[in-house]
Amino acid sequence: MDWQRFAQQIAAMAHDLLEQESVAGTLDRIAASATELVDGCDAAGILILRGDAVHTLAVTGPMAEESHRLQERLKEGPCFDAARRRDGERVFRLVDMTALQQRWPAFAPSAAELGIGSMMGFLLFADDENFGALNLYSRLPGRFTETSETAGWVLASHAAVALSSARNHAQLTEAVATRHVIGEAMGILMARHRIAENDAFNVLRRYSQDHNVKLRGVARQVTELGTLPRTN
Repeated sequence: MDWQRFAQQIAAMAHDLLEQESVAGTLDRIAASATELVDGCDAAGILILRGDAVHTLAVTGPMAEESHRLQERLKEGPCFDAARRRDGERVFRLVDMTALQQRWPAFAPSAAELGIGSMMGFLLFADDENFGALNLYSRLPGRFTETSETAGWVLASHAAVALSSARNHAQLTEAVATRHVIGEAMGILMARHRIAENDAFNVLRRYSQDHNVKLRGVARQVTELGTLPRTN
């Protein structure tokens, strides 16, 4: 392993990730980077686990997507273990998927049938009930070594920072947009009904609570209609 070259590639990847314009773009670039930077990686995918439901966020090919579906169907596999043990492993490596795996007796042989020879996984984030992981796949057994694991861990660590930044930026952008549309709706109600700012906000809030509609959704309708939506 040429670690100096790898360090240069990681630095370039980190810069590239921060240049992405969306969370989805960041996720796609992380998955693609895994296949480019980790020896033996033929496919990569990022999933989020909510309870027993697996949601694919990014994949580089069908192998990764099918593995995600397999874990969800079997309710078994490395990602389920990591999610259920918050204080446990954050990295796993399956050297030979074709060998007997006592830990995942249903997942391993089924994954081998999908053409997966070996597999690695790395935690990207864990918050509330959500768990996100980067999974790397090789078609051949034995391709992922300790060196591969180290390279994958370094990549995932940088990727986790970039993903956190992208998510925070998206949340901030959403918050600013929400504040803007609510302020615009309040202005419309103040002008139309000749009411004070606090009263206008309370009108929006009560409508939101009474009709189980998010405050931003009510505000957007007011800006489009020029008044509160009519109810039957």
